Amino acid sequence: MNREEIVNKLKQGLLEVTFNKVNGDERVMTCTLQEGVIPAATKKDPLSLKKIREINPEVVSVWDTDATSWRSFRVANVTNVNEVA
Repeated sequence: MNREEIVNKLKQGLLEVTFNKVNGDERVMTCTLQEGVIPAATKKDPLSLKKIREINPEVVSVWDTDATSWRSFRVANVTNVNEVA
């Protein structure tokens, strides 16, 4: 999947994304970009602002539903993407 496909699916619902972290560890993260699930943007939390989240086209910033905070991953390091029912 490319970045655009991943982002479109994230906007529709929850995804379980498996990727290799920069240090080589494998990570499985349940995440989304679905309106109504992600928190409202605030100046105190710069990662909540779309303009900041979209700066690097190689990285996708997402709302981690388990950690309830913003996380990111490199598209090139994604090994699997599953929709969560």
